[in-house]
Amino acid sequence: MRIVHVVTLVSDDGAFGGPTSVAFGQLGELARRGHQVRLLSLWRGAGRAPERVGPVPVRTRPARPVIPGRGFLGLMHPLLARDMWRVTKRADVVHIHAGRDLVSLTALAVAVLRRNRFFVQTHGMVEPRHAASARLFDRLFVPLLRRAQGCFVLTEHESRKLAEVIGPDGPPLLLLPNGVRLQDTGHDDGRGRAVRDVLFLARLHARKRPEAFVEMAALVHKEVDDVRFTLHGSDEGSLPAVRELIAARGLEDVVSCGGPLEHSGAVDAIARASVYVLPSVNEPFPMTVLEALAVGTPVVCVDSCGIAGELARRGAAVVTDGSPQALADAVRDLLGDEDRRRSLVEAGRRAVEEVFSIHAVGGRLEELYRER
Repeated sequence: MRIVHVVTLVSDDGAFGGPTSVAFGQLGELARRGHQVRLLSLWRGAGRAPERVGPVPVRTRPARPVIPGRGFLGLMHPLLARDMWRVTKRADVVHIHAGRDLVSLTALAVAVLRRNRFFVQTHGMVEPRHAASARLFDRLFVPLLRRAQGCFVLTEHESRKLAEVIGPDGPPLLLLPNGVRLQDTGHDDGRGRAVRDVLFLARLHARKRPEAFVEMAALVHKEVDDVRFTLHGSDEGSLPAVRELIAARGLEDVVSCGGPLEHSGAVDAIARASVYVLPSVNEPFPMTVLEALAVGTPVVCVDSCGIAGELARRGAAVVTDGSPQALADAVRDLLGDEDRRRSLVEAGRRAVEEVFSIHAVGGRLEELYRER
């Protein structure tokens, strides 16, 4: 099959997060299965845009703020619309990683005009919104969503929320998990290191709760003084508060802000960490957690995470209520108990093999692309 995916942004700092990572993972697996694949997107970065990421050819245009002050929603480049029109001409399937933004809206319009068979995957980004701007955008956006062959959703919660947006006349909502590939990184699990590192890797945004990570670090440092804490991620409003909190708690030599990382650097940072902590709430299906499981790094997360129940049932992660104290207790226990760490890592890798495998996701996509 000739398969084209569209995602809003590829960047050297991984700013668009999960949807971009998922798109590359899916296309990489489909390419390995012998399909002709291509990704269309905007690009933002200091250097030249990549023409290929692994086995995936990439066609990008520079991201421009067509609507200033609207973040990802307002980014676009007029020539990307032309690229979409040309590339989708011979596509057997178009797969749009869709949010409320101009790239997604353009891709949907092109797919409808081209009469492509197309699917959408919303990654938890399309839920009911009542602001006037959202209602206005949805007058164009929602009718196009309804023309899809199917909408891929991560969880039953996302399915319910998306159904509220598209209504009873929408396409079928099809459960499709995110997936990763098990990796042998060559890193150890943190044993024997003079300095152990606990990692936060997410956008510095209120929902990701980087301040809770700093408060957790302060609690752990009171009892375990050979641990260091690192935050990586693009600033989306919380960096000043994080820096102020680090200074207020006297943690300048203990907690550092390392800035954003591109995807391969992010995976390497996860693999080198002693513990990966994701304190954010209402994460539908966090790719960074799956990547930590895949490289054998113990995970601490919050019970509102969409896969927390599955991970807890399998003993594959420490699931907490998200309070700094609970996060600190979990991190201390993992740093001090090698048997617990080993058990968690082994269970996490089994979870990837049995539930969160990109191989299984690729097979499911092939099946749905052909049947619908």
